[in-house]
Amino acid sequence: MLELRVAVSGRPTKKAPRKARPADDLRPYYDFSKGVRGKYAKEYARGTNLVLLEPDIARAFRSSRAVNRVLRAYLAQRKRGASGA
Repeated sequence: MLELRVAVSGRPTKKAPRKARPADDLRPYYDFSKGVRGKYAKEYARGTNLVLLEPDIARAFRSSRAVNRVLRAYLAQRKRGASGA
């Protein structure tokens, strides 16, 4: 079935309607073949906060351990500064 549309020039154009996809249909470029179900379930249950770093910040650190070390140092310095004021 074709749908008639009117172009800017005023002449009718024919366009085939889009095929409707089922709501649960994944696009072919999504690949979950190596996915692990429940990979972060234990951490989530413990209440771990996962934080997404901006790319420029992430490039400055080699690992999550390095990020945690810098954050702990920052918090310790901040705490010393607040109590010394």
